[in-house]
Amino acid sequence: MMAASGLSRVARPAVFSAGLVFLAGAITLPLMELGTLSLGMALHILAMNVVAPIAAIPLIGRIGSGVIRPGILAFAATAQMALLWAWHAPVVQLAASGSPTAHFTLAALLFLAALTFWTVLLALHARQRWRSVVALLLTGKIACLLGGLLIFAPRDLYGIPGLDLVFCSTGPSSLEDQHLAGLLMITACPLSYVVAGVVVAAQMLFDLEERGPATASARLAAS
Repeated sequence: MMAASGLSRVARPAVFSAGLVFLAGAITLPLMELGTLSLGMALHILAMNVVAPIAAIPLIGRIGSGVIRPGILAFAATAQMALLWAWHAPVVQLAASGSPTAHFTLAALLFLAALTFWTVLLALHARQRWRSVVALLLTGKIACLLGGLLIFAPRDLYGIPGLDLVFCSTGPSSLEDQHLAGLLMITACPLSYVVAGVVVAAQMLFDLEERGPATASARLAAS
């Protein structure tokens, strides 16, 4: 178990990044007319970049910081991005749109992958936090690449029929809907992964700054 002060410090990258993504979505999404793809993208962003990092915080409180092997982070990051890209393959999108069971199963797998990624990332030992920065930047770059492909694709890649959900109805996917989905992703990626990486890097610099005077004092005491 971790002390409250230690948990608060470890949780800051997740809190800052999730808070920014949620705030940006709360401001902009009511102004947009979401289609099938853009609605799905908004839900993915909510699950992966808002709910998952916040849900990872109490898990860190239970398992403690510094107990995760660094190699697990690479596996978690790869699994998360592989599932994200697989979900957006046209054949998978079409299959999921025609089967609520397949849709919610894939959504649950994507959320669990994101939850594992954030939990492992936050649980790394302080000496291994640089690996978190690398993982966040690479993850953000790969996710933004997918967003860029959706934005610059010259045609609708999916042709998904409309959805009639409990909370809203959407028409079939279109090229404009696909472009909006890509814009949502390419906006959320920096606010999530890059911001979290900046927070982790800032914490590492503060640690080095604090460690300097302490090391000098120890050397003087030893001499």
